[in-house]
Amino acid sequence: MSSADVIIDDDPARRAAELLAEQLRRATAQRGRAAIAVSGGSTPPPMLDALGAVDLPWEQVDVYQVDERVAPEGDPERNANQLADVPGRHHLMPVTADDLEAAAARYAAELPERFDVVHLGIGPDGHTASWPPGDPVIDATTRVAISGEYQGCIRMTLTPPVIGAARSRLVLARGTDKADAIGRWLGGVGDASELPIDRVPREDTTVVLDPTAAAQLPKSG
Repeated sequence: MSSADVIIDDDPARRAAELLAEQLRRATAQRGRAAIAVSGGSTPPPMLDALGAVDLPWEQVDVYQVDERVAPEGDPERNANQLADVPGRHHLMPVTADDLEAAAARYAAELPERFDVVHLGIGPDGHTASWPPGDPVIDATTRVAISGEYQGCIRMTLTPPVIGAARSRLVLARGTDKADAIGRWLGGVGDASELPIDRVPREDTTVVLDPTAAAQLPKSG
């Protein structure tokens, strides 16, 4: 199995933003447009702030969501709030629709054939995107699906086939509470097969960690 590229940095948000900007710059130069999908959660805001300040041809960049809570417009828990300072053409998940399954299908029809880069996080329980452990969404064959209730909300999310097909992926994690899941996923510390993030291909995936999140990875050298 191919290995992910692991980067340990004291300022992982800045490093992640630099790497995402490189992917977007390369895509716009090669294909005239770039498509990125961004996850929500507590970790991305500093990365998104740094990314939004980068000089890029933003008029050529399409910004999609990896996942979104089913909550009203303006709800402070909505991941869409984090995109306010990111330029580009935003494609927000239609989570206020009455028929969520139909809305998921409409969003799927808007997706690019292949993302240039997908940003992901990881939770202490090994979830990524909105794939809760044990949820059937992990085995979904549609491009966009609705997960079961998790941490008080149901979610709309991109599915493993879409994320796996991306040209590249970037996983950003920081904090001691992520160390166990990271160690299981990348370090061979126990069984990773039950972790949702184990569905993410390691090839063409860069994992950016702070030292505390990397604490259970084998020491190099």
